[in-house]
Amino acid sequence: CLFHGFGTAKNKMKATSILEQLANEGHSDSQFWIGSCYYWARGKSVDRRMAFEWYSKSASQGNSNGQWMVGWCHYYGHGVTEDYTKAVEWYRKSAEQGNRYGQDYLGLCYQVDAGVPEDANTAVFWYRKSTEQGFRYASFNL
Repeated sequence: CLFHGFGTAKNKMKATSILEQLANEGHSDSQFWIGSCYYWARGKSVDRRMAFEWYSKSASQGNSNGQWMVGWCHYYGHGVTEDYTKAVEWYRKSAEQGNRYGQDYLGLCYQVDAGVPEDANTAVFWYRKSTEQGFRYASFNL
């Protein structure tokens, strides 16, 4: 609410301070969100290495959003060395938990031969899973 100003005055600095405190206490959703603050410069300066660290902490606790973004960072080389094989590993962990973003990006890897051999049937499988959850970009990819 503080971050977006819902029901209160918008205060990104206070919001990120609270998120960081909760992240340091080990809350995986807060670790994901503070990672996103560093990744997208939302109340923090862009620091892709710090974003990757927070995403990794979230992912290591089984958070599917954290897993998806660890995959993203490996895929694009943001905060870590580009590595399609590791990206696929993390996208798969996320996708198998039902995360629509992880499913979409895993489909992309199969579509473009990134970290896994090109396989249109497997790409379609993952795009469909994501599309069934209403992710419009997956339906575009499909």
